[in-house]
Amino acid sequence: MSAVGDLLAQLIALPTHQLAPDGTRGDERALCDFVAPLLRARGADEVTVTDCPRADGSPGAYVFARWGTPRRVINAHVDTVPPNTGWSRPPHTPHFENGQLYGLGSCDTKAAIAATLIALEGGVPRDRGVLFSGDEEAGSAAIQAFLATPAARDIREVIVCEPTARGAGIAHRGVIAQHAVMTSPGGHSSKADHLPRPVAQLARLATALDDIGRARLHDGPAGMTGLCLNLAGIAGGVAFNVIPARGELGWSLRPFPGFDRAAWHAEVARLAAAIDPAIQIVTDIDHPAFACSALAELVKPFVQRTGSLDFWTEAALIAEHGIDAIVIGPGDIGHAHAPDERVPLADLDWAVELFRALLA
Repeated sequence: MSAVGDLLAQLIALPTHQLAPDGTRGDERALCDFVAPLLRARGADEVTVTDCPRADGSPGAYVFARWGTPRRVINAHVDTVPPNTGWSRPPHTPHFENGQLYGLGSCDTKAAIAATLIALEGGVPRDRGVLFSGDEEAGSAAIQAFLATPAARDIREVIVCEPTARGAGIAHRGVIAQHAVMTSPGGHSSKADHLPRPVAQLARLATALDDIGRARLHDGPAGMTGLCLNLAGIAGGVAFNVIPARGELGWSLRPFPGFDRAAWHAEVARLAAAIDPAIQIVTDIDHPAFACSALAELVKPFVQRTGSLDFWTEAALIAEHGIDAIVIGPGDIGHAHAPDERVPLADLDWAVELFRALLA
């Protein structure tokens, strides 16, 4: 196997997964500490490993290396999702077969980390940086923390590494996840005519939200119309003859670039208040959409296509800080988060050449 494949195998063997159902979680700091000396050996002027707690409160980290004053940065995330069910072999045991390297995080996105490190062997870059950050699969704590540091101040371009099957992403939807809660004294169903009814009121809110989603099916830019509004579930109650003491409704939407998120939050608040002032709205996730075509020419010699992506990335958070970004990397998103996650070795070689050019 090639040098990049060997290095990727070592990264796969370092668990960095978010909290799993069995209670285990990976160690982002361990991977950052592993790659830090490799970055120093490649001539970096400074390499820093920073602790950064993940969204669930567990330890997390990022590692940043700079050559001069970085104007362009390659960013890949070190964390993975927990192992999905259905793996045919241990997910942290790298396995090579039929031109593919298997393992958790192999394409999402440890392949990009390995390819970046091998690309740096081609020469010492100038005014470039490398950021390997944690918590991408949960709360984006690491990238948010880094963007708030002085080290991010002079950065103008970021290559955000995600498995794009040799394409380049210049736009994608955002993610908003919300839930509504309504409480009641509860009690015997014989008193239902005279007590608040959380489930009924939340059902009215659900119908109203669905009406908005249907009315806006044609909003948005070509190829990204509609809100993708999803009513995820409504819950409450314990028996047919018990008035629920609490009801909860959950929903999400995938806003297109240019979507007015503040106006949406205000609209939902007005809608809920009109149905019942006792309804409380909680926003769990509010990720912006992404659109930036400034770097498309930069990667044009290496890509098969350029366009929008159907998944969210931290490029949206980077762009919100006024930094141009593009999404590109080895592997296919169809293999990410899936059992027997894998990346073609040919994609690793392609990524090495891509990153070598971007670091030049």
